[in-house]
Amino acid sequence: MVNIFGTAWAARDLEGAIALTTEDCVFDNTDPAPDGTRYVGHEALRRAWGPIFSDLSARFDAEETFAAGDRVVQRWCYSWDGGHVRGVDVFLVRDGKVAGKLSYVKG
Repeated sequence: MVNIFGTAWAARDLEGAIALTTEDCVFDNTDPAPDGTRYVGHEALRRAWGPIFSDLSARFDAEETFAAGDRVVQRWCYSWDGGHVRGVDVFLVRDGKVAGKLSYVKG
């Protein structure tokens, strides 16, 4: 499930990624430090992810993914024109969809 979500993310398929989330999906962004911003629900996810998906210089590469029960952990590298950041997402999966995406970056 998270691999399909990651494929939609890497393809900049915003609506495809949204369709793979629950109506009440929680996304904890990494910005601003130290706690980020919390977004809940499809409309909030569109606002948060829209600028990322529309940045044609940006690229998301999954480095490692593993699951334990209803949790999935993924290490990734996010690159854009002029830089990159490495991080980890902790996903909560419910009923075959992403119900939570908590993002953390290396400081």
